[in-house]
Amino acid sequence: MRKNQAMNPIQPPHPPPLNRIEKHLIAILVLEGLVPFDLGTPTQVFLSARDDEENRLYRVRVCGPAPVIAEAGFTLIPEYGLEQLAEADTVIVPGIHKGGPVTDGTLPDDVREALVAAAARGARIVSICTGASVLAAAGLLDGRPAATHWAWAERIGGLYPRVRWDFDVLFVDDGDVLTSAGVGAGVDLCLHIVRSDHGAAVANRTARRCVVPPWRDGGQAQFIERPVPDAQGSGTEPTRAWVLDRLAEPVTLEEMAGHARMSVRTFTRRFRDETGLSPRQWLLRQRVEHARILLESTDLAVESVARRAGLGSATALRQHMHATIGVAPSAYRRTFRPDLRALSSGRNLPMGQ
Repeated sequence: MRKNQAMNPIQPPHPPPLNRIEKHLIAILVLEGLVPFDLGTPTQVFLSARDDEENRLYRVRVCGPAPVIAEAGFTLIPEYGLEQLAEADTVIVPGIHKGGPVTDGTLPDDVREALVAAAARGARIVSICTGASVLAAAGLLDGRPAATHWAWAERIGGLYPRVRWDFDVLFVDDGDVLTSAGVGAGVDLCLHIVRSDHGAAVANRTARRCVVPPWRDGGQAQFIERPVPDAQGSGTEPTRAWVLDRLAEPVTLEEMAGHARMSVRTFTRRFRDETGLSPRQWLLRQRVEHARILLESTDLAVESVARRAGLGSATALRQHMHATIGVAPSAYRRTFRPDLRALSSGRNLPMGQ
């Protein structure tokens, strides 16, 4: 298992899971107590992902062992059965708010066997919100990091203590198994998958088509119930926008607080309340994210990318990328720019060389 990075929006890149002429097949498994939003999210995002000629990049099939009653009170009849899990390149399990996985840790044998078989043959396994309880009940999360909705932390964490739960992040990418927090975080995870499969440009187009941001700052902690922050002063969002226009400059915490017309102490507290991160953590993530975009979309030398992202030097960029997403800039660029790899070497190189 490769090193996990349970952070958002910065995640480790990995190559597309298959090289096939036909479209990538996604099977969405619906079970009793289905959360309707969690079903709509992957269908909308993946059917909105298009190439430059507006061809869809994924096939999406909704499947299940039987008709299910959704949490909202309507009955959903899946068009396909569990046999789709034997063919799918990616299996997605939306959230459920009732049933064995979230009440007593049980799962029907046919569902468990289908999920385990799909994972064993190399399918990518994904859950949204409490769908992680289904994966955990199938034994697919034992010893692995995973996310789910913060409000279910006590119940699901108690049912599945062998899982390394992280209730602070929007999603966790552990390579072949990916899990997200609740509701809107499913959008973040689906766009992350599109980005990992097809690059930033496709993911950004998909986000625009769905009228959602390509990524969000911070983690799930920003949505956890907590006392309302003091009303004095303004929020930090204008300052965050101001900083994003100056990533190449050495912006200090004091300058950020000054722009927000707050003391450093007040600014830091309010910033963490609003984003779930300290100002320095947030700024570093934005700089690494900007460096990723430059590596994906330009031919700039690594040293130039580092300067434009405000990280100073190629050495600093390498250190921060290793610390946050686990790969070097050159390896990251080869993942998203195979044309540069071929041009520079005249041959195809395996990842990491």
